[in-house]
Amino acid sequence: MKLMDQPAVSTRQHQPRTAARILHILAPAPFGGLERVVESLAVEQARAGSEVHVAAVLDQGVADHPLLETLRQMSVHTHVVEVPVRAYRFEREQVRALCMRIAPDVVHTHGYRTDVLHTPVARELGIPAVSTSHGFVGGGLKNRMFEHLQRRAFRRCDAVVAVSRPMASMLLASGVPRARLHVIPNAWTGSVKFLSRSDARSQLGLANDDVCIGFIGRISREKGPDVFLDAMARVRSGTRAVIVGEGSMKGELMERTRMLGLDHAVRWTGAVDGAGRFIKAFDVLVLSSRTEGTPVVLLEAMAAGVPIVATRVGGVPGVISNREAILVQPEDPAAIAIAIHDVLRHAEAAAWRVARSFERLESHFNAHRWLERYSQVYQSAGVRVAVPDGNGHAG
Repeated sequence: MKLMDQPAVSTRQHQPRTAARILHILAPAPFGGLERVVESLAVEQARAGSEVHVAAVLDQGVADHPLLETLRQMSVHTHVVEVPVRAYRFEREQVRALCMRIAPDVVHTHGYRTDVLHTPVARELGIPAVSTSHGFVGGGLKNRMFEHLQRRAFRRCDAVVAVSRPMASMLLASGVPRARLHVIPNAWTGSVKFLSRSDARSQLGLANDDVCIGFIGRISREKGPDVFLDAMARVRSGTRAVIVGEGSMKGELMERTRMLGLDHAVRWTGAVDGAGRFIKAFDVLVLSSRTEGTPVVLLEAMAAGVPIVATRVGGVPGVISNREAILVQPEDPAAIAIAIHDVLRHAEAAAWRVARSFERLESHFNAHRWLERYSQVYQSAGVRVAVPDGNGHAG
């Protein structure tokens, strides 16, 4: 039961002028979009000249997380808040002590646990509290209760960022004041170093001439991995699928794979750190989600030049249209299968959409614009934050 500070490792000759001291707090999963967003935001803020701290709430006995190692290499200060299971009072005391020690200008929480427990800590200490709402997954009664408490916590934040307009509408309806609500979709910061197609395929155990459809995400209901499998059962024989991720549905879906006769067509990789680097291995990336915010894997596919088939849910239509990808309705495996066939049969049209998606990524989801908008959110809460110019220098 301890809190450990871990120094940043400087990668530059000198630190730029500090404009603000920012503390991000999250309880990271082994991997996921939320963790990648926090990593990208913290790194970009540090590059812009802010003093950035990231505190990870970890289970007792877990002393580090891959996210923290990455951040330390990028001059971000990291802290581990190690707590026993359900020791929420102790956890709050540890975060309070951390806040009093480093005296941040703003506390930025990510995820329902830290939103509920630690935005009140910041407010009690007179520190502006900002939260990013990365998405709601629904699910069972317990999870819905946590998300209800999260929405209530949002009402007390100085600013709340929704990563899509549909999510902002939901938060507005749940009582978050309009004046404190901001819409900022996630962005592409270029942080993923993609493997070449041949290297990615080699590491995934695929032949260069395999036709491969990819799925990257949690193996849980909101991501629709069951819909993906049902779609693959309708795709022409000889087509391979790779499912990258872990989650609560994996066991039952592996059994479903056998029932569908897809044993030899589907490869399960499990959780993979930096999963996005494998994306060029795929002939098509499929997002079969039932609900989404702004999925990071979608931005990665756009950057990697991989054709996309996605369900028209949440913030997805705000990122791409049928000009840049093929969008289908959720819960429709037949439509996903038809879209996959379309991509495979009409390579020229697919390549045209890929080019348009890259253009849209660069024009609408670049890191400078993203960081500038977050800086404006902090400023609305009374915090001064440096914003880099187009060349990455603090201004």
